[in-house]
Amino acid sequence: MNQISITSRGPLRGEIVPPPDKSISHRAIMFSSLASGTSVVRNFLQAEDPLRTLEAFRQMGVEIDVLNAPPGNGTSINNEIVINSKGLKSFKKPDTEIYCGNSGTTMRLMTGLLAAQPFNTTLTGDASLSGRPMKRVIKPLSEMGAVIRSRDDGYPPLSIQAGNLKPITYSPPVASAQVKSSIILAGLYCSGTTTVIEPGKSRDHTERMLKSIGADIKVNGLEVSISGADRLSPLDMTVPADLSSAAFFIVAGLIVPESELLIQNVGMNPTRTGIIDILKKMGANITLENETEISGEPVADIYVKYSRLNSIDIDGDMILKAIDEFPILCIAAAKAEGTTRITGAGELRVKESDRIAAMAAELKKMDVSIEELKDGLIIEGKENMKPARATSYGDHRIAMSMIIAGLTINDETVVSEADCVNTSFPGFMELINSLSNNT
Repeated sequence: MNQISITSRGPLRGEIVPPPDKSISHRAIMFSSLASGTSVVRNFLQAEDPLRTLEAFRQMGVEIDVLNAPPGNGTSINNEIVINSKGLKSFKKPDTEIYCGNSGTTMRLMTGLLAAQPFNTTLTGDASLSGRPMKRVIKPLSEMGAVIRSRDDGYPPLSIQAGNLKPITYSPPVASAQVKSSIILAGLYCSGTTTVIEPGKSRDHTERMLKSIGADIKVNGLEVSISGADRLSPLDMTVPADLSSAAFFIVAGLIVPESELLIQNVGMNPTRTGIIDILKKMGANITLENETEISGEPVADIYVKYSRLNSIDIDGDMILKAIDEFPILCIAAAKAEGTTRITGAGELRVKESDRIAAMAAELKKMDVSIEELKDGLIIEGKENMKPARATSYGDHRIAMSMIIAGLTINDETVVSEADCVNTSFPGFMELINSLSNNT
């Protein structure tokens, strides 16, 4: 799947369940491994990124069994992971360095955990991850007493030395769930209370999950405090479908004429629903159905119908709750009437790719008028985009966004370096093909 060719499709129609939530899958394995006893995680995302986290804990001696559901079992739950752990202080020194692949979540969160262990460890990553800054976690962890050596003042690989940590109060300059979670993980091993005060509300899966297994964690607005723990209870978790993965089909349903989709069992955590709020402001026909709660996370079905979108201004407060959905949001803006201005998204320059520069370059290939800002983009909507030879920059969200754009273009669009889609959404093209065959 190194290269994908896509042309316009007829209406997309049908019911789908997107892949399990990536952020929750990472954390479910981590916190199950920190707990004492047997934890069960159902519907874990078996994609490259979260599997790096799973393998990291296996390397440290945690017993993890993956029980795959048989085909045609009549449920959206595709597996059951059973984690047997002896708790917070039971990890063994891995025989080799821990390879995080392309997963920034694995590297940043594991850095906080490993900083508190009584052994030395090294974290490595692929070429993309090795070019992403880690100073944002190194700085607060160093203030806690961690000794972390990096390449070029803050880039992987990271060599983490054993040491005793002390609690701190830390205010990160940018709201980041990864930074917050890394500090919280280290704080679990401190005597006393560690506090993170964010400039904005980042996703809160860590807080919800730790509370459910008995951690002494308190949330007061933008302030999160964690006290050191001796023991955590086992986790029982069913992972909902990933809203970030659903977003590609939400936008596809809105911009491919006469489309109508029901996207089922999607996690609707209020720190993650910015994409829904933004698209509704643009005039999207989106409704939530069957709203409920599963394993402490709100879940709903999302009904989407083709809509004529209008341009709006999207600022930092709005984009914080849609930070991972920026690439597909750019596609929606490119198909909206008028000029959309996105600001406050500077964090996106240090994701799997520089997503601001990447989306500007790729949309220009499709003859979209676009201006690149330091922290965002100004996008002039265009009814008929041109076919292009697009590249993913090795970024799964760029690849999928350009594929969705191609669904609206009569001639062939080619997206190269498309293997990266497997980091979060195995079966992405098969799902698109099934929906376009339902008409």
